[in-house]
Amino acid sequence: MTATHPRQIRISAADKARLRILFLAKHACADGRPDPQDGNHAIYHHEMRSTLEAIGLHVDVADRYDALFDRPDTDFVVTLLNRGGFLNSEMLAPLLLTRCDLPYLGASPIVRGLSDDKYLSKMVARARGVPTMKAQLFRRGGLFEAPSFAADRLVVKPNASSASWGVKMVDSWSEARDHADSLFALGHDVLVEQWAPLLDVAVPVVGGSGGQPWILPPMMYVPADPHRERSYEEKRGLIDAGDDPLVLVEDADLRDRLAAMTQALLPELWPFDYGRFEFRYDPASGTVLFMEVNLSCNLWSKKTISRSAASIGVDHAALVETILGHSLERQGLLTAIPAQVAA
Repeated sequence: MTATHPRQIRISAADKARLRILFLAKHACADGRPDPQDGNHAIYHHEMRSTLEAIGLHVDVADRYDALFDRPDTDFVVTLLNRGGFLNSEMLAPLLLTRCDLPYLGASPIVRGLSDDKYLSKMVARARGVPTMKAQLFRRGGLFEAPSFAADRLVVKPNASSASWGVKMVDSWSEARDHADSLFALGHDVLVEQWAPLLDVAVPVVGGSGGQPWILPPMMYVPADPHRERSYEEKRGLIDAGDDPLVLVEDADLRDRLAAMTQALLPELWPFDYGRFEFRYDPASGTVLFMEVNLSCNLWSKKTISRSAASIGVDHAALVETILGHSLERQGLLTAIPAQVAA
């Protein structure tokens, strides 16, 4: 198979034969059936393992952090162990791998921490001149501040949650405080945002040839009811909600604005290997507001990054090989120059 896009990377056969890859994920050893708690995440992990093997890599697997307590006998780690069951678990595998001085897919621990803290990422966006949704942070056990903005509807959620876990929409600050207290009791910091209709736009960014960020076509989530927040159960496939209603952003002006906002944020976060910059778009006013950035996010073939890449002719396996090839190259693990020439 030759490359089909000039930013695509093919890892040489010699490097594929030489490198040992450890795939670390909660469901790395499972058979691909949905998990009662994690739902389609188990399917995703099985697909990722199968894709790495189909690319032609030598893959070992592990499903627990203790595989990293001593330096594993491997050259590189593909870690999807992001949801470890405790707060800020996304940082643990990168920290352990940094301790071992072992290269891995993703981003540095400090950058992962910045991106996973939704409020801090908004502060970075404001500092870079990117408009954001109105929001206020309440740290568990911290100093309470009175509400700093007025809104008819509010979204209350854990500041570092994923897949909409713990999210609730309320109509007053008193209701917001009640839900915040319930999240505090579970050990979470709490973010309160002004509600905006649910037209989410995601801008995927991956590492491609040349060691530079590759901004893929933006995808818009277009639900039947833009006033209803998606639930954790929907996102994880624990209830039947069908595939995500994603469409390519066709409006050229909107694409340009999204690209400019993403470019403004990239110097704060690069280098990383793949991620998704998320914005809230109001088609009535044309307003675009930054929401959050998710690094080392979901690479399942049914999700945003893969579907965006497919729109320009890069299939799931080619996307994964490109992301992995970029990471290996930037960390000095490739002995041969990866193929970068389009067919």
